Amino acid sequence: MKTLSFIFQWALRILIAYYLLKYSYVKLSGQPSAIELFTTLNMEPWGRITIGILELITVILILYPRATVFGGLLGMISMTAVIFYHLKELGIAINGDSFLFFIACVIFVASLLLVILNRKQLTTCIFTS
Repeated sequence: MKTLSFIFQWALRILIAYYLLKYSYVKLSGQPSAIELFTTLNMEPWGRITIGILELITVILILYPRATVFGGLLGMISMTAVIFYHLKELGIAINGDSFLFFIACVIFVASLLLVILNRKQLTTCIFTS
């Protein structure tokens, strides 16, 4: 059973890392689609760059086993903001495509699962300091 949990957690980590790396590259390289999106939100360029950096930090934390729970928490927080902006400002479908909203929801759930599966890291960190 431990092997199955281990494989499942790494599958979640790789899924999250893949999409966050992909979209942080889009943001940090200044691709026109990212600039247009953040201009719509009145967050260009500071929001685009900040969120791109936060996504990279999330990937590093998630892939480092001792910090997975913190990466999961950061992933949940950032995806909550993404989902909020989709629902409030952008709409679920951007240019007729709802894939970005769908991926934000998937990353949120995957991050939540990592937090739940690694909650001992959080309690150990809080209560042993």
